[in-house]
Amino acid sequence: MTDKIPVTVLTGYLGAGKTTLLNRILTEQHGKKYAVIVNEFGEIGIDNELVVGADEEVFEMNNGCICCTVRGDLIRILDGLMKRKGKFDAIIVETTGLADPAPVAQTFFMDQDVSDTARLDAVVTVADAKWLSDRLKDAPEAKNQIAFADVIILNKIDLVSETELEEVEARIRAINPYAKVHRTQNCAIPISEVLDRKAFDLDRIIALEPDFLEEGHHHHHDEEMQSVSVAIDGEVDPQKFMPWISNLTQVEGPNILRCKGIVAFPDEPKRFVFQGVHMILDGDVQGEWKPGEKHTSKVVFIGRDLDAQAIREGFLACAA
Repeated sequence: MTDKIPVTVLTGYLGAGKTTLLNRILTEQHGKKYAVIVNEFGEIGIDNELVVGADEEVFEMNNGCICCTVRGDLIRILDGLMKRKGKFDAIIVETTGLADPAPVAQTFFMDQDVSDTARLDAVVTVADAKWLSDRLKDAPEAKNQIAFADVIILNKIDLVSETELEEVEARIRAINPYAKVHRTQNCAIPISEVLDRKAFDLDRIIALEPDFLEEGHHHHHDEEMQSVSVAIDGEVDPQKFMPWISNLTQVEGPNILRCKGIVAFPDEPKRFVFQGVHMILDGDVQGEWKPGEKHTSKVVFIGRDLDAQAIREGFLACAA
């Protein structure tokens, strides 16, 4: 039991701050080495390039959702990692914002090879203090992510009032009274509150979902959810791109649950990285392009009722 590799499943709805938390974990001085598995919704991966730990190995899975189509990939990656035991101290799995954590957690009990060598340490859910209440109404995944959590990071508390914060925390408590809730801004939290918690409680989960340990536990995604990914093999003109992305998020913001991208500007040695939730957009230059690295500009939008063709044409028209 004691020599099993601890695995932390990091989940949370689109744009809550999972990658921010992951980067905090990887950049803090802790003397440990982590293997990281990143799963994204959409055919173009962005998050794996935003994970900053140079020493960590990052495995990207972006051909589907970890809880459904690529669960076999998760098992294969875990099996491969187990053959290299001793090279790292723990594994962190970052799910897509649309993942139901139940089938992911189930993997650590249902697959014999995985359960022999790894133990689920905790499900850590990052929740957006501003938008969680809305998502609990229209996104069943968000509710499951709260229900399954052992630790909940209630993030972006600077965007809401104390009264709103108390209301959203009460909603969390109504769904899951057992998880430890931490209020944070930019996911600022000591690593010890997130990793090596030994917190996953199988008995509680079985009480929540009696068929948890039975095969055939399926998760159905919101069929209206779309992912629009566009890439330009080169740089974009900031004089065209900035007004375009600003206008798009203002006009289509209610339908855009998540947007993110990495773009190259002419004569700019650093990558411009942006991300947003609805109409809130944040971006800055960060991290230099590596010598010889191809300057590819790429954007991803996830939401409902998106005009995919207009988004594609709009971004392609920003080419420098």
